[in-house]
Amino acid sequence: QLQLVESGGGLVQAGGSLRLSCAASGDTFSPYALGWFRQTPVKEREVVAAISWIGGGTYDADSGKGRFTISRDSAKNTLYLQMNSLEPEDTAVYYCAASYHMCSGYVCYDREQYHLWGQGPQVTVSS
Repeated sequence: QLQLVESGGGLVQAGGSLRLSCAASGDTFSPYALGWFRQTPVKEREVVAAISWIGGGTYDADSGKGRFTISRDSAKNTLYLQMNSLEPEDTAVYYCAASYHMCSGYVCYDREQYHLWGQGPQVTVSS
């Protein structure tokens, strides 16, 4: 059974960096798109960044633009999110997700278009 296993969450001070990883395992992995989302107790799950698994095109939400970088390593079936200049407002549970939906440019940024989700590590940014 295909699974997405995330790692790299934790506690960091404001201005610091973290890199999240999301590795696919258990079965053939061939989505059209991958994405990172985040959720807090008071905010719905929102997209942070998305990437085409096929062509590498990306989408960056305003929340992380200029600070977060999404990338993927097809050979390792792994997705990454490099987060720099972290702010307390970035505190959330971060989820990676895979989509088998044929979105425009193979980049999907609507959570309803995603089919498979990781477990969601906590990222906490202290001030």
